[in-house]
Amino acid sequence: MQVCRRAGDCCIVSLMATTKAIELRTAIPGPRSAEILERKARVVADPLSVFLPVVIEHGEGATLTDVDGNTFIDFTGGVGCLNVGHANPRLAEAIAEQAAKFLHTDFTIVPYEVYVTLAERLIESAPITGPAKAAFFNAGTEAIENAIKFARSYTKRPAVIAFEGGFHGRTLLSLSLTSKTHPYKAGLGPFAPEVYRLPFAQDYRGPSAPEALAALERALVTQVAAENVAAIVIEPVQGEGGFVVAPPEFLAGVRRICDDNGIVLVVDEVQTGFGRTGKMWGIEHYDLEPDLMTVAKSIAGGLPLSGVIGRAEIMDAPADSAIGGTYVGNPVAQAAALAVLDLFEEEGLVARAAQIGEAISAHMRRWHQRWDVVGDVRGLGAMLAIELVHDRDSKNPAPELASAVVEAAAARGLLLLKSGIYSNCIRVLTPLVISEAELEEALGVWEEALVAVLGT
Repeated sequence: MQVCRRAGDCCIVSLMATTKAIELRTAIPGPRSAEILERKARVVADPLSVFLPVVIEHGEGATLTDVDGNTFIDFTGGVGCLNVGHANPRLAEAIAEQAAKFLHTDFTIVPYEVYVTLAERLIESAPITGPAKAAFFNAGTEAIENAIKFARSYTKRPAVIAFEGGFHGRTLLSLSLTSKTHPYKAGLGPFAPEVYRLPFAQDYRGPSAPEALAALERALVTQVAAENVAAIVIEPVQGEGGFVVAPPEFLAGVRRICDDNGIVLVVDEVQTGFGRTGKMWGIEHYDLEPDLMTVAKSIAGGLPLSGVIGRAEIMDAPADSAIGGTYVGNPVAQAAALAVLDLFEEEGLVARAAQIGEAISAHMRRWHQRWDVVGDVRGLGAMLAIELVHDRDSKNPAPELASAVVEAAAARGLLLLKSGIYSNCIRVLTPLVISEAELEEALGVWEEALVAVLGT
């Protein structure tokens, strides 16, 4: 990937003259980044491939600067972990303060107050009425695996139902729930037993909500008996699946099926949580409550932390010491999480996500009108994506166009991510602290990248 310098090639010189955030000093990757990536190739396992050839030196808010001095606007947000931005000073202060006290004890050996305080605050914010409890872990995948433990202990049942397009993690049980073969599952089986997968309703590609619900109800006759199902795991908006928004009728039907059959509804809020959708929790866009919800990613501003929040009778079901782990609920990460909650309250970041979403969706709708290959625009709040197709009638996925647009954007100073089961969607995970000027600049660069790849 090279930044064009000649007049008429890609207008980087004029962009640099007017920009306020993006500053490109070298080709991308720069020489220092390239040298580090060459070293990486010699000593880091090949499966840990790099999506963007930019080696970060420091970040601030919604921007990051690489080791060559190039500054980018970051729409990747650490894959959704940086809703409060890079190097937020409030987080740094909280982390340093806790680190100076103690780093680790294992909460179940020598407990600490920050764990309890975080549980109290998250339970207060969670859309679950009645008594609730929480437990903390290291990553989203651990939260999912432990949510299934809670559900199985409570119901005394083994089976779990998930949905096509869902992503729930990369450890054994969560990878079994995940629904994308390449790159996540191919060659890595066998997978955990008693996992069943059904269609996820969506407005663009289908099936419809009634069709998807009919398939789910049929599966309880033809695939697994309802009395054997411990949990149904679902994302309000599928993240890796392409930011597919669950139709309200579909989620309401899933909730009804759970209620009718004594099944625990687990809502995966790992990517939809912490304001991303314009609500604190994605499920708040729907008139229903989860039994359990999993949280991670932006919970601690980039430090490893996750949690399960749920109805007390379910959370209390496992036997003594059946839930735990040496590092789970790390006090430094939890101190950061409390600072994240403070920032959301003081800076109105949930409302800011809705504002960001309005600005971005307006641009995306214009792109949809301008280019036929922009087949769909979808999302909630600041969780938005465009889907690129070869033509609107067939909806034939165009992953190569998505890759080209992402590459063209990076060459111009904007970092974007792909998603979707066909890898043909481009998603937005910008920090919610992005300024209006940075947002407009980023959207302008994205449009330049579209023009470069798709033409006028």
